[in-house]
Amino acid sequence: MNTAYLILGGNQGDRLKNINDATSLIASEAGPISKFSKIYVTAAWGNEELSDFYNQAVCINTPLSATGLLDTILEIEKKLGRIRGAEKWQARTIDIDILFYNNNIIDQKNLIIPHPFLQERRFVLAPLSEIADDLLHPILNKNIKTLLLECDDKLDVRPLD
Repeated sequence: MNTAYLILGGNQGDRLKNINDATSLIASEAGPISKFSKIYVTAAWGNEELSDFYNQAVCINTPLSATGLLDTILEIEKKLGRIRGAEKWQARTIDIDILFYNNNIIDQKNLIIPHPFLQERRFVLAPLSEIADDLLHPILNKNIKTLLLECDDKLDVRPLD
């Protein structure tokens, strides 16, 4: 069994329902979820004109390979109405990213693990820190708690009331 950390987010439609539907589909199609962070309300990163996102970090135990997990996640996004456009940082019903997969370092055309920008994004680090404070980034050799403390991103990130 493999351990993967994912970040889920969305800012279109019923954001809470979309996050909950995504976690249900992940659990049934990719593997059981062993840890859930709270859901966070976060300012849009990269395009601050967009409405706030809801984000949640989860840890799953999966029999899938890293590429198999990516394929499954992309199908889940489609099921939940995600339409991928050519432009980055657009509104979306759901976005699911693989942050870590075991302690692996993967650099392929469509899959880079650890996620290459997680250390720059408070909306990723805050929920991830809640469930994996001591998880060591295998390239940066720093734990998530330290990455969060060092993060320069000052966009608003707060737990959903």
